[in-house]
Amino acid sequence: MHEKDIRRIVKNQLKKKIPNWKRLPRKKKKALAKEVLKDVVKNYSFEKQVTVPLNELIGTPVIKDAEIMTLFEMEQFIADHTRYIVQLPIPSRKKYIKDPELRSIDELIDNTIIDRLLAPEGFTPSMRVLFPSHMLRAELLKSIKYPELSYRKYCPTQLNNLEQKTNRAFVGLPLHKKVCISHSQLSQFRASLTFSQMVNLMVYTIHLFLKRGVLDSKFVINGIDSTELSAICNSAPLATIKIGDKKVRIYSDLDADCGKRRNKRDKSEYFVGYRMHSLSAINPQTGHSYPLISLIAPGNHHDSLLLPQLIQLGKAIGLDLKIITADEAYGDAEKNERIKREYGVTVITNPKEKVKLPEYVDKETQSVYMNKWCEIPMSYLGKTEDGGHEYKCSAVSGECLHDVSCSKYREIPVDAGIFGQIPDNGHLVEEAKNLRKNIERPFNLLKHREGLEPVKVRSQHGLIATATFANMANLLLEVIATRKTKRKDDRQLKLNIAA
Repeated sequence: MHEKDIRRIVKNQLKKKIPNWKRLPRKKKKALAKEVLKDVVKNYSFEKQVTVPLNELIGTPVIKDAEIMTLFEMEQFIADHTRYIVQLPIPSRKKYIKDPELRSIDELIDNTIIDRLLAPEGFTPSMRVLFPSHMLRAELLKSIKYPELSYRKYCPTQLNNLEQKTNRAFVGLPLHKKVCISHSQLSQFRASLTFSQMVNLMVYTIHLFLKRGVLDSKFVINGIDSTELSAICNSAPLATIKIGDKKVRIYSDLDADCGKRRNKRDKSEYFVGYRMHSLSAINPQTGHSYPLISLIAPGNHHDSLLLPQLIQLGKAIGLDLKIITADEAYGDAEKNERIKREYGVTVITNPKEKVKLPEYVDKETQSVYMNKWCEIPMSYLGKTEDGGHEYKCSAVSGECLHDVSCSKYREIPVDAGIFGQIPDNGHLVEEAKNLRKNIERPFNLLKHREGLEPVKVRSQHGLIATATFANMANLLLEVIATRKTKRKDDRQLKLNIAA
């Protein structure tokens, strides 16, 4: 953890001492980064234990103290702010929204709610021409229709062009008056959003998503996965130093870091940027998955560090999390047991091949035996008070030669192998692991259809905002279902889900 702490200190010092960091030429950045890194390492005490909170070390927001609304509170909030408001039709604007997708989404979004959620303190509507709802709609329009465009090209060609009446009508800009939203204003809008506001925007969208019954299932399995997002910065670090067997690297984007990419034939093994960790809802009847909320962290941190934070965030917004399926990168036995005790959530992961099997466990069938003389597989009883797996001899009286001397009970500790929170041969484990594979498709949609890759912003905060808009656009498109194609051979997954 010392290398993470050193990087945190260097990053904070550069941000604090040089507020205009982004405007400096690369040569000047390189000199400053080397100087500060050398000075921090020289005065750093490696004997002291790192006591800095985890979220500060890995660059993620504090969830506990954030002013986050739950889904129930959002429902009450919407009811309170629309109870006495008569929604009058505005045909002069809506008749210009020719695109069926934009028309459907326009009907879903309530500008009053958006302005209430995003308006800063002291906001005076009578003195404003542009409202937060205008900015949000401009960002959603870009994610839905123009993800491939840069902001500098999007604003003049699609947003401020008076001939683009559909786009301007959707955003709410005057159709015959030159009221513009520049790329600088959108940048300032993204920078002004707090973490709580971005989460509350997702809560509002999830509320709309659940209200329309898109999941169509009483029982939902949740999944967690991550994907890499390369940053717009020079891949060569400004300064590097080795601490033990780890390297501390400082890049021109101070929050970005070097991470290892999943095996891909057309891309290099490493990337510089961030990793997006998303909590998804999976409909077990269809296998369809829907990313609900995401956290963005630098690319070099292990996936298991983000699992507790994502679950905490999901619980904070009121999601009913019971079972979460994830890949083996999230399979930390100690952390997952702590999650089970603290949040009541069972985490199912693929077993790690490096974990050694306990004694007297068959490698092929995963059957558990009492000892080396035992020939009859034991039956699984469940979890003990200490959190281990309890097994009982399934032999009937007189069937086993060691019946009199055998204790007939055995406990196996939870590990990151086949004896996870639920044994790998347990009921529904295989089905849950197969459902996890469906999470990859929405990630591809977010990265390519909603334009998260290549990254078009130059900071972690900006990327969090962009990811929020992409997630909102993705869920809204699922609600209106204009891009779904029904196949004749589309088969439902028939799973007998236990309550």
